[in-house]
Amino acid sequence: MRQSPLRLLFIGIPVAVILIYGFMSLSPDRQVQSNKDSSENGSVDPTDSQLLLYCAAGIKPPVVKIAEIFEEEIGRAPQIQYGGSGALLSSLKVANKGDLYLAADDSYLLQAREAGLVREIIPLARMKPVLAFAKGNPANIQGIQDLLRDDLDVACATPDAAAVGKLTRTLLTDAGIWEQLEPKIKVFEPTVNGIANALKLGSVDVGIIWDAVANQYSDLETLSAPEFESGIQNVSIGVLESSQQPTKALKFARFLAARDRGGKVFESMGYPPINGDVWADVPKVTFFSGGVNRMAIQDTLKKFEDREGVSIATVYNGCGILVAQMKAGEKPDAYFACDVSFMDSVGDMFLDSSDLSKTDIVIIVPEGNPKSIESLQDLARPGLKLGLAHYEQSALGALTQRLLEKAGLKDPVNENVRVQTPTADLLVNQMITGSLDAAVVYTANTSQVRDKIELIHIDHPAANAIQPYAISKASKQPFLMQRLLETLKAAESEEQFKKVGFEWLVEK
Repeated sequence: MRQSPLRLLFIGIPVAVILIYGFMSLSPDRQVQSNKDSSENGSVDPTDSQLLLYCAAGIKPPVVKIAEIFEEEIGRAPQIQYGGSGALLSSLKVANKGDLYLAADDSYLLQAREAGLVREIIPLARMKPVLAFAKGNPANIQGIQDLLRDDLDVACATPDAAAVGKLTRTLLTDAGIWEQLEPKIKVFEPTVNGIANALKLGSVDVGIIWDAVANQYSDLETLSAPEFESGIQNVSIGVLESSQQPTKALKFARFLAARDRGGKVFESMGYPPINGDVWADVPKVTFFSGGVNRMAIQDTLKKFEDREGVSIATVYNGCGILVAQMKAGEKPDAYFACDVSFMDSVGDMFLDSSDLSKTDIVIIVPEGNPKSIESLQDLARPGLKLGLAHYEQSALGALTQRLLEKAGLKDPVNENVRVQTPTADLLVNQMITGSLDAAVVYTANTSQVRDKIELIHIDHPAANAIQPYAISKASKQPFLMQRLLETLKAAESEEQFKKVGFEWLVEK
């Protein structure tokens, strides 16, 4: 197809100007037709805008193929604009538009997130740099040191424009040879494909490219240098904060990453797989949570469902009951426990846990404190009507018994127990109805009834509980559940946890 004079003019503009203006001036390079323009046959809702994906040039072949499969199975694929990862990021900072950004190196997505450009990040595949040269190795290249030979023409990606160039500079600086090599490099290309094509044409003898890109060129060979072994990178995609259709963007990103959809294409093209989630148009997951966490997380879970386009079956209960269900064979995709002790008891079913919050164990009494209860010791007074959480059904119940035992009060206090419940919210309700003189609950259970009760703080180091989150080893949606964890760790979620009485444990 003939290029317009204007487009040819832009191709000749220096890289520095392209970084600033190219993003806004170039039309997105749509590589996948919408089923021969599906809008012509009326199959596309005209109000349903097409997504816009900015994609690292080196990842073009698998992305094109996956987009074609997406159109066949799901619906209209995004428009795609290609460029170096760094060049695209620089342009995104100026333009602030679009839906998805696919980079060849996680560091660019992390920079984009820090700049407020990206929210979710989903890994797709892995790559690492290699030395590439013509088949048969005519220049007899044996390692990195050969790049310093005077008889070789070397090509490298531009460090400030392409992910592989940036990583090459970092790794070879660490190896102590970048300063010597840089002035000897004959060709700097803005994309990794430019290097591969230069090698194919024979205009250079050796270049540094991604192994997965080299796998797509049958006339190239590669050498895996020891200096590059620490350079394995995730190819990841991010959903842009500028997206007006985040649910739709997340669906396409999940399709790219799914082990039985996009993951198969990446692997077939030489990318080491990530083993992503199993594809589902609307993923359905099960989430077990201790009852104490409900007020802190229920709004966040609903917003996550709506944004991701997924369905979460949330089961709130006493952690003793939840643990018993899991030991009987139930397998939630993730578990948010009332306390670490109830995570430890099923720890072999889950990946490493993350502590999110902490809440104190307190005594609650009716407004006015008619029994003048001031301490844990007062709960041992004869004739007191006391409510405790059940020690087998509830983390709070088990922690309360541990606390009483350490304080030397277990037997006399238990003599006053009139009510045992699987969750603390039932104790709070009975306190409000006047059935109890005192009860032991979490501070977080009391946020909605502070005007009807009084809190007595317990001066003991065991009077607290820590709430951990973990993803099941058996989950078919581990990356989705990881994104839920990241959402629960976010500032908006932190505010909600603190609002209902939790102490925040997530480090900034």
